[in-house]
Amino acid sequence: MRHFAELERSDPDGHRAFFRQPPEDVTRSSGTALRAVALGATLYTPGIRPDLVRDVRRQRELGAASIVLCLEDSVADADLPRAEDNVDAALRELARSEDPDTLPQLFVRVRDAEHLARFADRVGPEALDVLTGIVLPKFEAQDGVGDRWFRVLDDCNAGRPDDHRLVVMPILESPSIIHRETRTDALTAIRDVLVDRRRDVLAVRIGATDLSSVYGLRRPSHLTVYDVQVLASVIGEVVNVLGRSGDGFVVAGPVWEHYPDSDRVFRTQLRSTPFEQAGDLALRRQLLLEGFDGLLREVTLDRANGLTGKTVIHPRHVPLVHAMSVVSDEEFSDAEDVLANTSGGAAASRYGNKMNEMKPHHEWAERTLLRARAFGVAAPDVTFVDLLERSLP
Repeated sequence: MRHFAELERSDPDGHRAFFRQPPEDVTRSSGTALRAVALGATLYTPGIRPDLVRDVRRQRELGAASIVLCLEDSVADADLPRAEDNVDAALRELARSEDPDTLPQLFVRVRDAEHLARFADRVGPEALDVLTGIVLPKFEAQDGVGDRWFRVLDDCNAGRPDDHRLVVMPILESPSIIHRETRTDALTAIRDVLVDRRRDVLAVRIGATDLSSVYGLRRPSHLTVYDVQVLASVIGEVVNVLGRSGDGFVVAGPVWEHYPDSDRVFRTQLRSTPFEQAGDLALRRQLLLEGFDGLLREVTLDRANGLTGKTVIHPRHVPLVHAMSVVSDEEFSDAEDVLANTSGGAAASRYGNKMNEMKPHHEWAERTLLRARAFGVAAPDVTFVDLLERSLP
């Protein structure tokens, strides 16, 4: 899998002109850190959809790099047997007809550890082999919930070579995570469980929808998750405990659950200057009409708050998240300069607009270069607007 491969197929010369450094291929042997950053926009697909194989292949062609086939909240209880049939059939067909390294990173979200055990027994090891891993909803450490998940995972991975082991993405979405009086203990206990199983954890996800439901909240499309203070405080705590430099995990941004829409209450904050410079104000109007300015703002705030990647529910969200994930020439130049100086100190950025401090910015620089491997580095005169022009279907 390689980000923006769909652009390269349609216009190889144009694709090369966009990147100072193109994205790398990401395979099962790439290592957990790169695979986690390369998740990008993780597209959720209800297992009840009738032709999941077609969906996976089509979304791959459109640029999706990670897809979750969901058997949990997006499927009504009465529809679960039919959804399981669909996912089972899809995995078997993909295992027969596709090289897993040419597919998006593919996951199944089950309901609990016992459901995972039953589902794994049903589909068998060959069908499971097409998967990157399992999404673990409502992950907790209390009452042995986390340990049960990992015991079943060990059974699924028995006899698998290291580069074919299933990994997991726990979702933090239980009331104990959002309630202030239990939050610290709950997150600390989760960290203890995950650290012991680090090799099995690809990324940690934040379940904003379930967390919002504890208070009967739902954010509208013109506001970001950071405008909902009770959710913003949870994000800060999760990053504090699980996203620390050096020994933390990749923490993914919460779901953007809005379809393209034209409803608007507040004035947009999507500046016109980048679109004017790219000569494409029509693209800005299109993004505003579809309500995508809120998503672009939330992705920017996600990264500023220590989150990497995004859960999305519509294919048109994917190119926006990925265009915003490409490392700019300015970011890359700053990161190179920081890492090239091992003696500390400070120096002005080559762009002349900020100060680079070598020791405090070291971890940021490491993370930036890892994102550059996954998403590439834009050419000096290329912006996210240029990439969106080419990427949006």
